[in-house]
Amino acid sequence: MPQTDDIFNNIKDFENLATSESVKRLSMDCKATVNIGDYSRGGKIRGDNQASDHDMGCKEKYIPCGIVDEDNGQLHIIFGSSYKTSDFIVDNLIHWWKTITSEQRQDTELIQIKIDNGSESSGVRTQSLKRMVEFVDQIQRPIQLLYYP
Repeated sequence: MPQTDDIFNNIKDFENLATSESVKRLSMDCKATVNIGDYSRGGKIRGDNQASDHDMGCKEKYIPCGIVDEDNGQLHIIFGSSYKTSDFIVDNLIHWWKTITSEQRQDTELIQIKIDNGSESSGVRTQSLKRMVEFVDQIQRPIQLLYYP
């Protein structure tokens, strides 16, 4: 579809501009809620692990949200126990920032984030933009949001 191709071409154009080592290029996404416990994955097992073949009614579920540093492949993942929200996404970003070294923080002049245009991260969501602006103000570095369709 031409409109979708235009979006991906726009992202590539921004990627090509961000070749400096002072640019942190990240990809960020939250995934579907996962069950926690012996019955996760529908009772199917991988390897020699044991799993139950029934959901025994456990209510414990978690939402994974990951950040991948596209330059070194480093994965930062957090599991939340409520919902996939703007706050959850930005909280994960703040946590990621705190985990990189002070030298990396100091060397970073721009953070470029590729993110889907879901309802929790959309550029038209007031809460999402509010939290991003607060984060930018806190770290004193610009963020460039590149939205996937």
